[in-house]
Amino acid sequence: QVQLAESGGGLVQAGGSLRLSCAASGRTFSGYSMGWFRQAPGKEREFVSVISWSGGRTYYTNAVKGRFTISRDNAKNTVYLQMNSLKPEDTAVYYCAASTMSTYESGSAPANAYEYNYWGQGTQVTVSS
Repeated sequence: QVQLAESGGGLVQAGGSLRLSCAASGRTFSGYSMGWFRQAPGKEREFVSVISWSGGRTYYTNAVKGRFTISRDNAKNTVYLQMNSLKPEDTAVYYCAASTMSTYESGSAPANAYEYNYWGQGTQVTVSS
């Protein structure tokens, strides 16, 4: 079992920044690709970003490219999402997820929710205009 706990959400004005953290506990953190998803009210959960288990590969949805940066510290069992130039449309609950099915060290990025088998509880990000 892997337990994931997100933190760092909050209320920010448009153009501002937030840094989300996701701390993992339980089974070893290494070997998993780690992703971030988000879900806005009335919308389906959508993929945001993923990072390979080594941290050497990353992938982003087009809506956040150039604004968000995913990173991980395997020694701390933590993955981060630095969000800059935030927009009101970034408002959502943000979830981190771990995939034991894909290390993402090669091949295509795991960008679908069904490719992840552990999920955090989510953290709210609200961007005011």
